[in-house]
Formats: sequence, structure tokens, C-alpha cells
Amino acid sequence: MSTIEAGPETAHSADGHDHDHPSFLAHHFDTPEQQFDSGKLGIWLFLVTEILFFSGMFCAYAIFRMLRPDVFEGCSQFLNTKLGAINTGVLLFSSLTMAWAVRCSQVEDNKGLVGMLAATLSCAMIFLGVKAIEYSHKWEMGLLPAGLFVYDPANPHPPRPAPPEGPWAIFDPAYWTYLDYICAPFALIFVGVVIWLIYSLVTANKFHLAVAKPLTVASMCFFVGVGLGTILESGGSESHVGEHHAGEAHAAADDGHDHPDGETHESGEAVAAVIVEPNTNEILVVGDESGNKDETAVRQRLATDSTNSGIQSEIAARQRQSSVAGTSIVTEDAEITGAIEKVESEVLTARQAGVFFSIYYCMTGIHAIHILAGIAVLVWLLVRAVRHDFNRQYFGPVDYVGLYWHLVDLIWIYLFPLLYLIR
Repeated sequence: MSTIEAGPETAHSADGHDHDHPSFLAHHFDTPEQQFDSGKLGIWLFLVTEILFFSGMFCAYAIFRMLRPDVFEGCSQFLNTKLGAINTGVLLFSSLTMAWAVRCSQVEDNKGLVGMLAATLSCAMIFLGVKAIEYSHKWEMGLLPAGLFVYDPANPHPPRPAPPEGPWAIFDPAYWTYLDYICAPFALIFVGVVIWLIYSLVTANKFHLAVAKPLTVASMCFFVGVGLGTILESGGSESHVGEHHAGEAHAAADDGHDHPDGETHESGEAVAAVIVEPNTNEILVVGDESGNKDETAVRQRLATDSTNSGIQSEIAARQRQSSVAGTSIVTEDAEITGAIEKVESEVLTARQAGVFFSIYYCMTGIHAIHILAGIAVLVWLLVRAVRHDFNRQYFGPVDYVGLYWHLVDLIWIYLFPLLYLIR
């Protein structure tokens, strides 16, 4: 029963005057409008601090990407865009249900309010379930923050632990995976809510039953997200990154192009580099049996012919640059213009990739913590909605939580393209 229907309650202020205050109106406010406006100002100030908090991480992302775009592009291939897209859709839908919940509270549609809050909770749990799959898969591969990064390209998918033996072996942590540790607290919550639901049915407690039903559905949605993430992860981009690089290397070694001697590479064959000297038609075989060419030796051999003045000049210029400039560039007028930058082709190192994944886990992890905080306040709203605490004059808490939830969704709208889509 709504508290507004019970009639206003009388309270005495410090100055001795009587004021009619409804139960939902705090004693230091004169009207519900004043209370709502004050709460609205407070939540906006809080959201400004949240924006400033995430802005620091976005600045770190921008600086890192500007300094090392090669590391970013290489490491971002391990992010599954399908999982990110599903979570984006789930959060966008949760924004709709949250806005709908605010409207239901304004028009005193209590049944709709409970349903929309339960739907928002369910979307939040699906998001966390998908994120659990994404995190656990990367942890198993060793794609961890700096200092913990242990990814091995030769063994990108470590073997899973052997299945447990015996009825109680499943409780042995030696057999647990990262996903098991993530799912364990949510499984305990689900079991606890189910027990609460059964107890409410047995005792015929309508209030507890009205709260336990939507919470049971919401807690079960976490495992719906885990199942959805497992299906998408099996065909995700991470599982094919190693195969992609291997395929590129194989294509480079087996390109099928014609070689100077008229032969082509066959898959698996190891041939030497064959070059024909243009003036004397002398066949030069340079390289080892695995096909590794020694270009310097080729140039020096061709430069022995006095007619190859171009190659002789090139060799002399290279020697002059090496002796005079060291690691600098020498122009034609012997002026040193600057240092030659060395670009490391391997970016999957703890020093480089570890920094990328540090930023990734920091931004997405703190966002997930905000999702958990949102789940907590949504459960609080759900309990109060079942208790009929909200009405046309008092719906501020639902509106405030809605603003917070929209900000959390908005932050993910930026995280998804910046981390997952931009290459």
C-alpha cells in the first residue's frame, strides 16, 4: 500500500511551527519539489566526478595509442568484437528499461516498475556473464596486465585441467579454472535466492515472494550470459589470432611467385636463392638450403664486375653511412639529418602488450565495478517498489539511479569502439 494513501504525518520543526510532512518527505525540506530538485542536483554533481574519473583513463588510452599505435593494433586483435557488440546491445536495452521504470514510477504503475527494474537487473547480469567469459579466456592465455603478462605465441591455448575424479573432487581448487572462480560467487547468490524463493512459497509470505521471483530470474541471467559468451567465444577473433599470423607467414613463404631461375616455391620445400649474373650469365647460388638469402653477399659478388657501377656506388654509400653516421641518416651532401628509428616487429611482450592490457583491464574492470554498484542500488529500488514506496510525488530515487545507469551505459558506448573496433 502506498504511503501517500495513508495521509500526511505531522511533524514539529525546531521553531515550534507545525508542518504537514508526508512520510516520504525529509524533515529538512518543505515540499516534495524542493526535495526532488536537491536530489537531482546532488546526483548530477556525483556524475560530474564520475566523468572526471573516467576521463583520466581515456587520456591514458589516447596517449598510449598515439605513442605506440603498432602495439595497440596488434593487441586489439585479441579482443572479441562479437562479445563487445552483444554487451553493447544489452546495455542499450537496459537503458530503455531503466527509462521505462522511471516513467512507471511517475504514473504509479507499480507492477510495471517492478518488471522494468527486474529487466534492467537481468540485462546487467547478462553483461557480467559475457564479460566473465571474455576475461577468463584472456587470463587462461596469459594476456594479463604489465608485470603478469605471460602470453606464449607458441602455446596460445593452454590445456584445461583434467576432469575431477570422485564425488567431492570438484571442490578441489586444483581443478578450477578462472571461469570457475568468477562464477562461484554468482552461483552462491543464485542458490541463496532460490532457497529464499522456496522458503517464501512454503511460508506464503507474499512480500518476500514478490521480491524473490524477479531476483531469481535476474541471478539466473548471469549464467545465460555465460552460455551466450561461450557460444560466441568459440568462434571469436582471439581463437584465430595465432592461426591468422601463421597463415600470413605461410603465405609469405609459399606465395607461388616466379623466381629468377624460373622455378616456384612448393609448400614445404626448402630451396636456395638462385640469381643469374646479367653480363656473364654466371649462375650465383646464394643462401642456405632453407632458402635464407644473403643479399649483401649477392651485391658484393655482382659488384666485382666493373660494369656494375650502380651496385658498386650503392655498396660504397652504405659503407660510408655506416662508418660516418652510425645510426643516423646521411644525405647526398654528407649532412646528418637524424636518427633511424628501430621498429620492433614483435609487440606481444610484457613491456609493450602488458601496458595495453593494463589499460584494457583498468577501463573495462572499473566499468564492471560500476555495473555491480548499479545492481546493488537496483535491488534496493526493487525492494522499495514491491513495498509501494514510490508515487507521483515521490519518485526521485528511481530517477537518480536512472541517471547513474545511463552514464554507465554511455561510458561503455565509448569503450566499445575505442577498444574493440578501431584498428
